[in-house]
Amino acid sequence: MSPTPSYDPTSHLLLTPEDREAPARVTRLRELGIGEAPVPEFDEFARRLAQITGAPYAMVNFIDEHRQYFAGLYAPGSDRTVELGPAQPAPEVGRVMARDHGYCPHVIVRRKALVLEDVCDYPRFAGNPVVDEIGIRSYLGAPLIDRTGMAIGTVCVVDQEPRPWGRQGLETIKGMAAELVDQIHRMEQRQGA
Repeated sequence: MSPTPSYDPTSHLLLTPEDREAPARVTRLRELGIGEAPVPEFDEFARRLAQITGAPYAMVNFIDEHRQYFAGLYAPGSDRTVELGPAQPAPEVGRVMARDHGYCPHVIVRRKALVLEDVCDYPRFAGNPVVDEIGIRSYLGAPLIDRTGMAIGTVCVVDQEPRPWGRQGLETIKGMAAELVDQIHRMEQRQGA
């Protein structure tokens, strides 16, 4: 049976879907030792994902009952040394985001990749807080389904411009998700050895 998403009758928009697997996912992520701190290998993976897709932002995202944690993050300027000084005018993406922000919670509940070439074309997604707060206009994400069959997280890229991701983008993000799941399994094997 598919989870019943919450519905806000005042805005007529589908909100963040209910995630019944979240408690089990938290347990699994603790077993794996991920989802609470940055992982350099995941940052490198996000950098490579951004390069491959040409997207300015890429994330490896783990979601619990209340928040999303980007254990892997690539954002504009990540490749350069940051000098202390005045704040940058561009929006800064942090490692933590509320569960009701963004599109990864939909991917994790659906257990399927999601392609939004222009989020404004989809009333269900156009009202998401990331559109106004960060200026997100396009999204491409896929679930990380581990050996237990659980969706433990997502990989995604976003842009502040509409992007024609197309079938190639969909295949790329799904392939990259499978690659990262293999990497997580190798990490798990090393921990158990």
